Amino acid sequence: MLALRKIEASPGLALLDTPEPDTVSGTDVLIAVEAVGICGSDLHVDDWSAGYDFMVPLLPVTLGHEFAGRVIAVGPQVASVKVGQRVTAWPSAPCGVCHACKTGTPQNCSDKQTVGLYRNGAFAAKVLARETGVFELPESVDFELGALAEPLCVGARAVRVAEVRPGQKVVVLGPGSIGQAIAIFARQAGAHSVAIAGHDDAPRLEVLSQMGFDESFDLARPGGRDDLLARCAGADIVFEASGHASSIADALELLAMEGTVVLTGIHAEQASLDLLQVVRRKLQIRGSHGTRREDWTHVLHTLAHFGEAIRPMITHRLPLSRALEGFELARTRNASKVILLPQPKETQS
Repeated sequence: MLALRKIEASPGLALLDTPEPDTVSGTDVLIAVEAVGICGSDLHVDDWSAGYDFMVPLLPVTLGHEFAGRVIAVGPQVASVKVGQRVTAWPSAPCGVCHACKTGTPQNCSDKQTVGLYRNGAFAAKVLARETGVFELPESVDFELGALAEPLCVGARAVRVAEVRPGQKVVVLGPGSIGQAIAIFARQAGAHSVAIAGHDDAPRLEVLSQMGFDESFDLARPGGRDDLLARCAGADIVFEASGHASSIADALELLAMEGTVVLTGIHAEQASLDLLQVVRRKLQIRGSHGTRREDWTHVLHTLAHFGEAIRPMITHRLPLSRALEGFELARTRNASKVILLPQPKETQS
């Protein structure tokens, strides 16, 4: 089967013909992938940015962790998943047996084996996932919306970490898929206003406009940053979702006294912070990464009831054979979410 793989510890990916999984053991579930999204972390792996050295001993690895499809086989110990179910999957589902799992903090599992990073992922026709991470899709949620579940969960988790409350003023720095998801769930949590800023990000800001977010700023435009600081100062919560360390200083400057900044971007470079400002203004700095089971339940419920309002996040759909084209669209920010379709056209459903 065709698969998009990271072969070596250097920039670049390869589309290769690889063997299909021939056995399904233990509590694994084999899924025929119908739709899979290109994530910002996939771009980092392609570029071989700092922070992914953990992958070196695992290479080669098939990427892809935002996916949905149909169950075609289950391991002998699987009890809760059935062949034929339409599903999505939590790529870093906890193992259930390590110390963190046994002591009530499965989100800190030491053996997550994240699909698409630690084990072969969904940029292929078939993928293996742990039973504990497989969720049945609601009837009203199609495969491409199902493939949005993972980034939506990351955004929903960040909003919970921030403890967004009704009436608060929120700013999101970074209009990519995670920033879009944060905006969606901050609004759902009752934020009075949600402003989004990007840098030369017109296509993604347009997606946010289609979803009803009218207050946006393109910082590449002359005066864009000054406009953002003037109009959005005094924010209760700022989310840094761009992955650019320089953006953290803007986040702190935008905050009201005792405000909170939540970092969700993957930052390859070190940041310089004015700690005196943090202390005297009693600011809070929090980090949010990954998801929890309750986020998946919440997001799937949201997709079942409001999926069509969220669908504008998807701007491009390409066959897996054009994956490298999809990566270029995402890298140049000419796309919002690019969905790849691994199944041959005649078998897609």
